Amino acid sequence: MDLAAIDTQANPLLGAWPALHGLPPFQAVQPHHFKPALIAAMAAERAELDAIADNPEPPDFENTIAAYDRSGRLLLRVHAVFSNLCASHTSPELQAVQREMAAPLAAHQSAIYLHAGLFARVRALHDRRDTLGLAPEALRLLERIYLDFVRAGTLLEGPARQRYAQVMEELAEATTAFAQNVLHDESTWMLPLLHDDDLAGLPDFLCEAALAAGAERGRPGCPVITLSRSLIVPFLTFSARRDLREQAWRAWVARGEHAGEHDNRPLIGRILTLRAEQARLLGYRSYADYALVDRMAREPAAVQRLLGDVWPRARRVAARERSLLEATARAAGEAHALQPWDWRFWAERVRQRDFAVDDAEVKPYFPLEAMVAAAFDCATRLFGIRFTPRPELPLYHADVRAYEVHDAEGRALGLFIQDNFARPSKRSGAWMSSYALQWRNGDVQLPVVSNNNNFAKGSPTLLSFDDVRTLFHEFGHGLHGLLSDVTYARLSGTAVLRDFVELPSQLFEHWMEEPAVLRRHARHYQTGEPLPDALIARLQAARRFGQGFDTVRYTASALVDMAAHAHEDPASVEDWCAFEARTLADLGLDPAVGVMHRLVHFQHLFSTDSYAAGYYVYLWAEVLEADAWGAFTEAGDPFAPEVAGRLRRCIYAAGNSVEPGAAYQAFRGRAPGIEPLLAQRGLVDA
Repeated sequence: MDLAAIDTQANPLLGAWPALHGLPPFQAVQPHHFKPALIAAMAAERAELDAIADNPEPPDFENTIAAYDRSGRLLLRVHAVFSNLCASHTSPELQAVQREMAAPLAAHQSAIYLHAGLFARVRALHDRRDTLGLAPEALRLLERIYLDFVRAGTLLEGPARQRYAQVMEELAEATTAFAQNVLHDESTWMLPLLHDDDLAGLPDFLCEAALAAGAERGRPGCPVITLSRSLIVPFLTFSARRDLREQAWRAWVARGEHAGEHDNRPLIGRILTLRAEQARLLGYRSYADYALVDRMAREPAAVQRLLGDVWPRARRVAARERSLLEATARAAGEAHALQPWDWRFWAERVRQRDFAVDDAEVKPYFPLEAMVAAAFDCATRLFGIRFTPRPELPLYHADVRAYEVHDAEGRALGLFIQDNFARPSKRSGAWMSSYALQWRNGDVQLPVVSNNNNFAKGSPTLLSFDDVRTLFHEFGHGLHGLLSDVTYARLSGTAVLRDFVELPSQLFEHWMEEPAVLRRHARHYQTGEPLPDALIARLQAARRFGQGFDTVRYTASALVDMAAHAHEDPASVEDWCAFEARTLADLGLDPAVGVMHRLVHFQHLFSTDSYAAGYYVYLWAEVLEADAWGAFTEAGDPFAPEVAGRLRRCIYAAGNSVEPGAAYQAFRGRAPGIEPLLAQRGLVDA
């Protein structure tokens, strides 16, 4: 489609974006612009694909595969802005467009993969790929594109082909509704702390954050606890009001489980039934079988072996932790049986008593701005890159910050956008996304990468040790996008297999715990004094305390995910909450420990398909990153230049241009083992 024929003045999404590195024109864009822009962009991509399919020249790599990789760039950029704003700064108007366009966007994707003429050219090249003399990256692109088509139903015929497209449209609508329902519950619930005794036990930083949340929720002067993790977790940790802890915990675990128009319970069954049908249409017994074919794990049995190895060890450690908490509670005169809303409260008392680590003492050393600087400094020391603030760039919210990224020679690498604070218009959790991918196929595009966190805003914003870990984790994802150095968009940055994508992020967490990094950057926000060596030692000693609790919660959620997606007949399950409860009971889960995510608000699984039958990937990637960190410990230097250079070349820059197992072998010189993971989590002797 000729963009010159489109009225770009009336729709800024369709015109040129002259800002730095193609930064979107946020301030000019309104919700009503998205529907016509998406429709125009889909039409443009269809025209480009028809031109490839109708090319009278015989198919070759350049006129078919490289051309396909270049197609759809208008839709790519418009949809990137749309999806990012829907997650980071939505509105009722934007949500309405999201609901309206979910099915048309899914239908468009199906039309691409069911385009017979286009696939005929792709297939002709794939059938003789070994005779084409392609460079390794080009061959990888051809193989990935062919697999994309096959996994999207292109080999289906007749009614099955039509039904597959319909299933994908219905899934798009259902997953959109699921995500919006969770956001509704998170953005509307709050616990006002109206009386002085409601604040009992709360440290100053939490009271200040609750006051800021109250002002944002229309309750100025009244501290409130919202369902943002950065408020709910410290409240459960510090509040001396057991009744209020229970109230907050029950609201937190019940997100998505309220009768009415925002109830996610029927959507769980609908999504799982549609996914099972999708898998059956493609010849698989279950959705888990389908999903895992394109993962490092390959099959559900491999996932079960990993989870099955960790689960009993984690349960034994969690049982020892429970005994310790119960003894502590009894000694304090607590007569109640330990409940889920008690665990964090008594765990904090054990931490303070046995390790002399108190979050209220630790947080003043971790102001947000200093921790952002620490992450940037680690990237500079590892990879020679530098981050320059660009406060003049117009963004979508006053809290968002932009940084231009350059390499050691001063060459621009891209743009990094950081959105750190919770707000009602933003979904929960933490994530990395992109407004532009890196490529050099046809033209050169530098990446525009975004990190989203949900920290409670304060003056200043003080982070817990876990918050700092989250910041570094998402920044690791960001570096994976920023350091991408590939030719083709399909292979760019984080477009890797799902159980490999968490390696760069989880590996980067190690640097936030390095004593040298802490001494350099963790300074008291009032006095400027560095984090004392004695406190660093206590933090390191306390690191493994609570690993049983954390590992059980995570592994239980991963096992429920696999049980749900391995079910061959989800339509026969009448009550998925009851299914979840039975599964956890059969596993022997301690109810006081609970799970990381209940199905009713498990956005990893049900707001997209990215982690469906895939929540295990964090543990799979931890096997890789725990082993990978050994390369630095063996070198005796967390910033060893040769190891860092190899890490950048083989992992962070390679994208999906190399098969992930081969990429890891190139970095480490061998396959990973599980032993470093078990040692890291304190599970070796469990």
